[in-house]
Amino acid sequence: MDELDIIQEEIDGKGIDQAEFDELADACEARAETYALLARFYRTEVDQEFLEALCAMLYPVKSGNARIDEGHYSIAKYLSNEWVDPLRKLAVDFTKTFLGDGMDTYSCAYPYESVYTSPKRLLMQEARDEVLAIYRSCGLDKQPEWNVGEDHISVELEFMRVLCLRAAVALREGNEEKALGLFSTMANFLDEHLLGWVPMFTADARRFSRTLFYKGVASLTEGFLEADQQFLADAMTGDQE
Repeated sequence: MDELDIIQEEIDGKGIDQAEFDELADACEARAETYALLARFYRTEVDQEFLEALCAMLYPVKSGNARIDEGHYSIAKYLSNEWVDPLRKLAVDFTKTFLGDGMDTYSCAYPYESVYTSPKRLLMQEARDEVLAIYRSCGLDKQPEWNVGEDHISVELEFMRVLCLRAAVALREGNEEKALGLFSTMANFLDEHLLGWVPMFTADARRFSRTLFYKGVASLTEGFLEADQQFLADAMTGDQE
């Protein structure tokens, strides 16, 4: 009996009904929204439309995860206090924090898995090939308008967003086996890829950033991935409350 069969028996034994699957689907859709937000932070600089959306958001005070709370507080504080030319200041900090001087990968928090998992901090290494194979095994390709490598953090976060939405659809259709398979894929991708390098990356982002905003983005990213790892572990064992 394989792992999915065991999980399936546990769920069947607990008598989960469709209402509970719909509730779990709601959680998956909320997770997808957060993954989309995080991907947007790293894809490019903040523009006017994104800034207005961020200012309109509500930032919870207590989430149960200290890093998430730190991130929400820092982002909200920056947005509430910075009124003079915020787009220019954020653009400058985005460049400094994530692009550096363009001469090497030690001058900033370079947002590529290969940089943090290869001995010489080089781009286009084994990690890029691995995630590309995973994307393709799930029938996905990077959007052509994204001029970044497949192991860029925004692409890896976008991959998780898509799987969250697929899991939500499977749950609403009552397809437990497919949902569990997607949870397993997400959990493995978190363990073997995102959580293997993002904590080092976010530590560097907090170190190189000069604005409270991108320090907050780094903390929010790290905290959310930690929380999502626990969410997936609970979902796969039927321990969701």
